[in-house]
Amino acid sequence: MRTIWLASYPKSGNTWMRMLIANLSAKDAPVDINNLPERGGIASARPPFDHLLLIDSGLLTHEEIDCLRPRLYETLANGAEDDEHDTAPDQTPVRFVKAHDAYTLTPQGEPLLAGERGADAAIVIVRDPRDVAPSLANHLHRDIDDAIAFLNDRQAVLCAKPDRQHNQLRQHLPGWSGHVASWLDQTDIPVHLVRYEDMQSDTVAVLRGLLNFARHPASEQDISRAVRFADFSELQNQERAWGFREAPQNGRNFFRRGETECWRDELNAEQIARIEAAHAPMMQRLGYELATAVALARAG
Repeated sequence: MRTIWLASYPKSGNTWMRMLIANLSAKDAPVDINNLPERGGIASARPPFDHLLLIDSGLLTHEEIDCLRPRLYETLANGAEDDEHDTAPDQTPVRFVKAHDAYTLTPQGEPLLAGERGADAAIVIVRDPRDVAPSLANHLHRDIDDAIAFLNDRQAVLCAKPDRQHNQLRQHLPGWSGHVASWLDQTDIPVHLVRYEDMQSDTVAVLRGLLNFARHPASEQDISRAVRFADFSELQNQERAWGFREAPQNGRNFFRRGETECWRDELNAEQIARIEAAHAPMMQRLGYELATAVALARAG
């Protein structure tokens, strides 16, 4: 089975993409958002590290864990996870794995995610950072100014607080631009770029293109049904009815608005300028039109 990363900066549409892929196998009803029929999980999950490498990660420093993480992804890519299940392995040809880590190197100089030994390719999902900011603020229970500071911070990390053991391993997020560039500019594995805005405007076409890239067969009927079953309103209804295990612990909804250009009514002019000043080159590279003179001047 081939492994493909679903790589994105947080709050860029990764979970929605996973719901679309999961619903390809649905027949009569949408899949339960809390019980997806796949084992891909997230690259930064702590339990597989402890279980497959036979080391208690809680006894290691972040740097020691980073040095061992390539061994984890090599092991998973070789099918070790399937061997640990009593049920038959998933018969689909591709194992899609969520990753919020930037594409970085370990202290020993090898790709953290093991390069071509850890996965065959990556689908990189991007979203206008002006829309990421308010969604990130909601998820992290911060105000928007703090979320923008995090978005712009080239030293930002997730799951690295010293007073607790997180259920995920530390993830480097070197600013929105740095994160996107790390994936698009690496040359270890092929990349297929998906923009959240294109997912919104033509979900069927985006999903079809992604599956063609992944060499994951699906009929047009399967694709159309998956798009219908993973409609954002359906995901919101399920979360309201039963909750969602990936929702922020602050009681806020995970599936918030799911729209494009929300930044126009959620950010003020100064906040827009801060984001664009920090990320104008990458925004222009990805086709996001700038709104402020500050950003245009900085880009030039």
